Amino acid sequence: MFYRIFIFFICAFSSTQIMGQIGGKDAFSFLELPASGRLTGLGGHLISVQDEDVSLALANPASLTSKTHQRISFAHNFHFADISHGSVSYGHRLEKYNLNTHIGIQYANYGDFVGANEFGIKDGTTFSASEAAIVIGASRKILERLTIGANIKNVFSSIESYSAYGLGADIGLNYTNDSSRTTTTFLIKNIGYELLTYTGQRRGFPLDVQIGFSKKLKHLPFRISFIAHNLQKFNVRYDDPDLKDDVDVFGQPIKENTFANSVDNIARHLVVNGEFMLGKYQNLRLRIGYNHLRRRELSVANLRSLAGFGVGFGIKVSHFKLDYGVGYHHLAGATNHITISTDLGKFGKKA
Repeated sequence: MFYRIFIFFICAFSSTQIMGQIGGKDAFSFLELPASGRLTGLGGHLISVQDEDVSLALANPASLTSKTHQRISFAHNFHFADISHGSVSYGHRLEKYNLNTHIGIQYANYGDFVGANEFGIKDGTTFSASEAAIVIGASRKILERLTIGANIKNVFSSIESYSAYGLGADIGLNYTNDSSRTTTTFLIKNIGYELLTYTGQRRGFPLDVQIGFSKKLKHLPFRISFIAHNLQKFNVRYDDPDLKDDVDVFGQPIKENTFANSVDNIARHLVVNGEFMLGKYQNLRLRIGYNHLRRRELSVANLRSLAGFGVGFGIKVSHFKLDYGVGYHHLAGATNHITISTDLGKFGKKA
């Protein structure tokens, strides 16, 4: 049954999504937002790590292990202009079926809007807009080093009195080598499309094919990760014609540097991050990440900023863990993401 679900979603959705574009043409784009403060501090992506963090399964279900059993996580991100998003997730191991499962909710609230007619005249009414996804997933170790996982997503969206609904999935594979302290991941994220639409025209989910690699250093409490994302589309560069000069100051045509553009395009597919894990029980973690695509798309010409960078920390006190991440998007400011998690299985136990 577990493998039939995989095959069904691959056949049903992948062929309709393989030509998806980056931004503007997909439904339910909030699914691309980082699900926790840890992810925000690491540049938005972390798919090749398997530890007690159950919120990682909202992106990659193969991240689920026995360590996520009875872990619960609450996250909220304070975005720009009264926009906010967050998640709730809980993990549970089904020993009888050798499955690590989880259930989670991702949501985004876009605030209140003032109603107006087709001429732009305000009519005094207000309305809201929001989106949410209910995510159910499971993972299973099929070989000594290989874990396979899948998520099923029921996604809802509403604007004023209108609504939309979609069905999607994630499929992930993790290959872990304990002797070299490495994990390699292949992930197909957000396969799916709308079943109930706003306009009558169905749009696909924000498909994202990713490959990740993480390595924990032997003589330093540090893990470095590389994530290649949006591999379903090679060219992710956006060339603004208003920022291009066709001729130089002498009126001569400017030749485009195709090599530099190719290097920039490849770099836009990459996220690099690192995490220091300090203390005997790793109760303090310091994080930094860099997302080149975000920096190139959101930085302002001729002005320096931290766009594309993320920083954060995690601290464990008693049974609770607090993760905080700052995501720098633009000169206008940064997002502040907070996550609180705990192990419900430890409550009620004797010391």
